[in-house]
Amino acid sequence: MHGLVLLAWLATPPAAPSRALQGVVVDAGGAAVAGARVSVRAGGAEAAAQTGPDGRFSIAWDEAAAAVSVDAAGFAPFRRQVDPRHESGPLTIVLRRAFADEVTVAAARVPERLAETPASVVVLGPATLELTPALAVDDALRQVPGFTLFRRSGSRTANPTSQGASLRGVGGSGASRALVLDDGVPLNDPFGGWVYWSRVPRISLERLEVLRGGASDLYGSGALSGVVHLMRRRPDQSRLDLDASYGSQATPDGSVAATLRRGAWGLRVDATSFATDGYVTVAAADRGAVDTPAASRHQGIELAAERAPRAGTRQFLALSAFHESRDNGTPLQTNDTRLRQAVLGGDWTAASVLSVRAYAGDELYHQTFSTIAADRTSERLNRQQRVPAHVLGAWGQWSRALGRQVLVAGADMRRVEATSEEVVFAPGPGPLVGNEGRQLDAGLYAEDRLGLGRFAATAALRIDRWAQSGERRSPGAPAASLPDHDENALSPRLSLRYQAVPWLSLTSSAYRSFRAPTLNELYRPFRLGNVLTLANDALRAERLSGVEVGGLARARHGGRSLRVNGFWNEVHDAVTNVTLSTTPALITRQRSNVALIRARGIEADADARLGGRLAASASWLFVDSTVVSATPTALAGLRVAQVPRHQGSLSLRYAGPALRAGLQLRFAGGQFDDDLNQFALGRATTLDLLVARPVRRELELYAAAENLFDARYDIGRTSLRTVGPPRSVRAGIRLHLPARPSIADGL
Repeated sequence: MHGLVLLAWLATPPAAPSRALQGVVVDAGGAAVAGARVSVRAGGAEAAAQTGPDGRFSIAWDEAAAAVSVDAAGFAPFRRQVDPRHESGPLTIVLRRAFADEVTVAAARVPERLAETPASVVVLGPATLELTPALAVDDALRQVPGFTLFRRSGSRTANPTSQGASLRGVGGSGASRALVLDDGVPLNDPFGGWVYWSRVPRISLERLEVLRGGASDLYGSGALSGVVHLMRRRPDQSRLDLDASYGSQATPDGSVAATLRRGAWGLRVDATSFATDGYVTVAAADRGAVDTPAASRHQGIELAAERAPRAGTRQFLALSAFHESRDNGTPLQTNDTRLRQAVLGGDWTAASVLSVRAYAGDELYHQTFSTIAADRTSERLNRQQRVPAHVLGAWGQWSRALGRQVLVAGADMRRVEATSEEVVFAPGPGPLVGNEGRQLDAGLYAEDRLGLGRFAATAALRIDRWAQSGERRSPGAPAASLPDHDENALSPRLSLRYQAVPWLSLTSSAYRSFRAPTLNELYRPFRLGNVLTLANDALRAERLSGVEVGGLARARHGGRSLRVNGFWNEVHDAVTNVTLSTTPALITRQRSNVALIRARGIEADADARLGGRLAASASWLFVDSTVVSATPTALAGLRVAQVPRHQGSLSLRYAGPALRAGLQLRFAGGQFDDDLNQFALGRATTLDLLVARPVRRELELYAAAENLFDARYDIGRTSLRTVGPPRSVRAGIRLHLPARPSIADGL
């Protein structure tokens, strides 16, 4: 009997070894998703597990093909068929945020939910961008009150040196007081700090993220008043997006974003071409024979190769070139820029996330200036400038989620070298003189984010050191050294968030930030009309101290939200164009450090989805921005130049099966164009409209009008009055292959 049992046991095949289905659950930014429920089902069998703090899971599973489901708070459900026998390793499951919990990377350099960040962040998503009538990226960003360039003019016709961005009413000086990033790499000009907004085609953008408030704790110099992130679409699938239009003022515009995906490899091509005859910026009553339209042209291309073997991990190389040229309103005033850049980077996601970027670029900027007769019937050349510049930079960051705690640490550096070469005509050409300068910035930072029940706290600290050196070069004389200067900056931040009830969270932050002066401010003078602005090689870094409190209320289903913030910012040693002398023929100013300016105010942002096809957004900003103390003392008590007290916007977006439309209303109150508050600019209100008709799922025709009611508003006084662009209309075509899902999903 025992022998029969033994024979039967020997004849029975051994049981198959128990297999395990293993993997990791992450969000779109590669951050681990803890506490997600992962379930597997096949036939009548089912098993489940919960992800740990590192997002990993393991489920004992002996079946073959199965349906895997993942559910996590704040994320859209995940469903997928898998066959463990054909999986070469652990699964990587990427979850998409639900509408109310859209991801933003702006606040803390690691992904976090928009509804849970203590910072004041505004996101313009893909639907908003497609239905925004504005053609240029900077004009689309004007939906965010507090976002301003140096003057009210847009990037299509304004001199590039006036295209520096600032936020929250701290004023502008041409150089940006906000950092603008493209995939973590600064778009701010290395020499002057301004931004070439058309370098990145709008059609290549996934979204725009605007962080308002000092952000030097993580981003260093340049993030004095905030950060603007331009987030491009990733080459995660083969596709083609094209936008071409033609409009008023002989304005052809075309851009293309093409990606090719083969396994782990992806190729991306983004290209743009634009031209416009422009318009005469001088007010009709003041024009003369010398005044001509401010025209511009640009072309740009970027080629990128990427390897992404799994979600959250990639390595890439991107090469770009850009050229623009402009006619600045008279026959003799022109400028042009040529620049090239290479970016090498990578992101690695496992238990920790590591990101690295290295970039190098060179640029050649050229500009001419003229003296114009009082009756504006003639002009003569008075200055010609040529500025070659080179930049080399890199940054690296490590982050890790440990349960309710997230640790971040990083370092970055940037070196800029440039020469400002100038010929002065008086009236014949003088000798070529030049100022050569170098600037080195380096910083270390760390951040700790901790969740404790209803409370969440963020503490960050960064230390920076920057140094400048330069020489003045004149014909027949040895180079004369300019004053060397170096400074340290300590940038702390403490933010708190309290979830009072499920639909309301309260936030507060205190921080310090700084901005080092650019080589342009240190070494390059310029002239605009009858205003001459001198450089100042003794400039110090400007430093901001700020506090803010606010609250976010949102409906449980996420279709409506309201965020309100009050802030108090003080900028010490703010770089300002200070008037030195005034004559009927010439106003002379110099860049100088003003002791203290104060910007305090309230901002509010509301969003609502009104059914499945209609969405509305409204924003408003009140800011009292004044000079508290200064040398000369005559500036004390005056309003900061270029800052209106009231700004607002209203946007409506409709996405139906046969019609899509976007309406945008923008308002800016009165402001002053100069430090002495002598040249007032009136209020400005514009209305823009876009209407699109889908022909097929992948093709649509559209028409857009900017400044629909042809409002003639002030953009500058130098002391000559200049005005904004007249009404412009354009018609175009968009192509998306393969066709996108219903855009209403992103309203």
